[in-house]
Amino acid sequence: MDLDEIEIKRDPVIIFMGTPEFSRPVLEGLLENYKIRAVVTQPDRPVGRGGELKHSPIKEVALKNNILCLQPEKIRDALQEINEFEPDLIITCAYGQILPKELLLIPRLGCINVHASLLPRLRGGAPIHHAIIDGYKETGVTIMYMAEGMDSGDIISQRKILISDDDTASTLHDKLSIIGKDLLLETLPSILDGTNSREKQDESLVTYGFNISRKDEKIDFLKTEKKIINQVRGLNSWPGAYCMLDGKILKVWECYRTGEIYDHKLPGEITKIYHDGFGVKVGNGEVVFTIIQPEGKKKMRTIDFINGYHEDLIGKILN
Repeated sequence: MDLDEIEIKRDPVIIFMGTPEFSRPVLEGLLENYKIRAVVTQPDRPVGRGGELKHSPIKEVALKNNILCLQPEKIRDALQEINEFEPDLIITCAYGQILPKELLLIPRLGCINVHASLLPRLRGGAPIHHAIIDGYKETGVTIMYMAEGMDSGDIISQRKILISDDDTASTLHDKLSIIGKDLLLETLPSILDGTNSREKQDESLVTYGFNISRKDEKIDFLKTEKKIINQVRGLNSWPGAYCMLDGKILKVWECYRTGEIYDHKLPGEITKIYHDGFGVKVGNGEVVFTIIQPEGKKKMRTIDFINGYHEDLIGKILN
């Protein structure tokens, strides 16, 4: 056989870009099936009171698997190094920076992203939190081509999941991370051989899940029971919903509605002591805080807080 007739196949040159825990299963799944030439992740950041530098979860995976790890403060600083790999494909998953057009044009097959929502709904950096906070009944994962606009590229594949009433941002995060891994591995072969589909997003259906701000964390007791419960669920386990008690921050990690109505009470007023916490008057009823975290302390059962509190809580106003 003539050598010219032999098709020489090589492994695709893939670069992975990601940073938080959500990205870890995605990268680990890729490594079981493909060779990753390099990963790009955010620089080590100081954590805790001592300010010790901490690796991102993606850097931890890279070090464990002896993969080159790039950590530019700004992604533009790594463009030349990435270009030198002549990548076929760049895969991103919660990297943490907007990618410039110059980077999107580097890989032969483009840049694709694993996004934790059913685009075009919940574009932005906190789609998991907002899916619960905003009362969505379902969400999912989208594999998409990256474009210059925020999460605006063409959709390649999607997978849907229902949001249960007891889901928190933490439990939904873990479910979607595994779905993202599985969906990416199912979709990649068609991307690599050029047979994948692509669908433009319907701009009339766009909603946003922007990064959580301090304003998003503060409980507004004028809101309904449902909205407050969704806020608490959607901010658990990070960063947490909060209010103020005695001029100090009180984080709320778990709560439920009672159906009681206190027309003569003020929003935020502590109404009653229950076996598992205390009730609070809200816009259309009452919620009971069952797991809280007083300022400077660890999470605790609210009933334990009540037992150690040396004043009468009933009638106090949370704000």
